[in-house]
Amino acid sequence: MTDAQWMARAIKLAAQGRYTTEPNPAVGCVIVKNGELVGEGWHQQAGTAHAEVHALNMAGERARGATAYVTLEPCAHYGRTPPCAEALVKAGVAKVIAAMVDPNPQVAGKGLKILEDAGIATQHGLLEADARALNPGFIKKMETGLPLVRMKLAASLDGRTALKNGQSKWITGPDARADVQRLRAMSGAIITGAGTVLVDEPSLNVRQSQFPDPYPLPELRQPLRVVLDRRQRLGSDNGFFQVPTPAWVVSHHNDHRDFPDHVERLRLGEKDFLKTLLKKLPVNSVLVEAGAELSGAFLAEGLVDELVLYLAPTLMGDVSRGLLALPVFSDMAQAPRFTIKDVRRVGDDLRLTLEV
Repeated sequence: MTDAQWMARAIKLAAQGRYTTEPNPAVGCVIVKNGELVGEGWHQQAGTAHAEVHALNMAGERARGATAYVTLEPCAHYGRTPPCAEALVKAGVAKVIAAMVDPNPQVAGKGLKILEDAGIATQHGLLEADARALNPGFIKKMETGLPLVRMKLAASLDGRTALKNGQSKWITGPDARADVQRLRAMSGAIITGAGTVLVDEPSLNVRQSQFPDPYPLPELRQPLRVVLDRRQRLGSDNGFFQVPTPAWVVSHHNDHRDFPDHVERLRLGEKDFLKTLLKKLPVNSVLVEAGAELSGAFLAEGLVDELVLYLAPTLMGDVSRGLLALPVFSDMAQAPRFTIKDVRRVGDDLRLTLEV
């Protein structure tokens, strides 16, 4: 096998962590000696062993003199686990090929330097585009300080999200709703608004019974659920707060409501409210599942990176509720435009993935 084929194997391994490693990146590692695979591994959860450690444990003494293929530059700093660069040096590997340099300022070439200073040959850039595609949220957070923001919307063919009386269950079919579980699992946090919670009392958690893919770990990693309740309209007994996974309630004022212990309060000023919130979230990727007003605000402020739109093969009519609340445009040049990344059928519905 070629270097590119071994790296492709490492990338495939890394992809198994796309639902579980947040806020860490998904990383895979393959160790090869004399053309033979001797060790491999992937990072499974934040705070647990990194991909290189799993691969080195499998390889044992066979790692000495071998080549390690890693999808991301080995870490160089002490966090919840020791530096992987030092583990590779200690194991005596002869060469390390990294698909990309780590954008984390705590690493950013320092891991490769540790290896080079120890006499280990290094190389980076092999299948870099594929490696970057594994961790778009991690890369954006490290480069800009903001998480990747995906927005999920569901509508009829004429762009309607609910009947005039507010009824919206269900526009899309069960396959599309199961597909949303995958989007939630990929996200470190899910943001919604108080209006949506008042009407629907959504749980906004990941439900294993509906998950469309085999989940790689016995227990699901649940995202942080964030509700924007700027005027404190929600009662603490709302069903949203009874779901026992971490949640934030964000408002403009001091909050004296009696929430369960797993619910935290965050007070933010009105200026740059949404951008400030995104900066405070301890995650790499966010999914916005909200109504027309909040979704429109995220788009209008240029905070959305990707739009995932589920289109149902039905028509709901002009008096039904629209998809987004956007400013009034006087020129077509003002209207947001998107690049279509992917279109596919999910059950009876279409899923469009659009890049802003």
